[in-house]
Amino acid sequence: MWKDEVRLNCGITIPVIGLGTYSSNNDRVTTEKAVHLALKMGYRHFDTAKIYGSEGAVGNALRKAIEDQIIPREDVFLTSKLWSCDHHDPVSALKHTLRNLGMEYIDMYLVHWPIKLKPWACNAVPKEEDFEKQLDMETTWEGMQKCLDRGLCRCIGVSNFSTKKIEHLLDFASVPPAVNQVYICVCDEKNQNHKIMIQISHYQPLIYTYEKRQPKGNK
Repeated sequence: MWKDEVRLNCGITIPVIGLGTYSSNNDRVTTEKAVHLALKMGYRHFDTAKIYGSEGAVGNALRKAIEDQIIPREDVFLTSKLWSCDHHDPVSALKHTLRNLGMEYIDMYLVHWPIKLKPWACNAVPKEEDFEKQLDMETTWEGMQKCLDRGLCRCIGVSNFSTKKIEHLLDFASVPPAVNQVYICVCDEKNQNHKIMIQISHYQPLIYTYEKRQPKGNK
């Protein structure tokens, strides 16, 4: 199961199971321990994001595993995401992420949300006045393609995009998104959307099932 992979439209393969590293507590020590344990269990895909605050911990854990020859870098699939206040300059944002991780490149870089915030609005829950009036996804995607061209990542994609927003993106994208990472219940078997085979990546796929099974008053 851990070795199962899916080939993306960009030509590379992605492990079908990955470890997400969002935590409301943002505990660096716990995150590093979780990554080390996940590696021992066979995980090879690790998902982080600027807004999670976990890039440093994930990078430290993976670098140590690579330095200790537990796993070579090429066997790790590392995903991070462009936060909404960085849509004006994805290249600089990804370079900052790489410094946080201590890596030369990541495997997948996703646009975290189809919204654009003002450059100073770096909170996870923005205020109404933090939103830009227009998304201007064409400019954002041009920057994402530059990240790819400069070798900062191996593949680019999106997250939390509706089918309508995907179709709008495809109207002008020279490089189509390889992945759309969305919140989907594990019982939903839809794994691809659109005719160009954009892979659906599920986050928190077990949460809905777990909550549905809990008796009332036991959440």
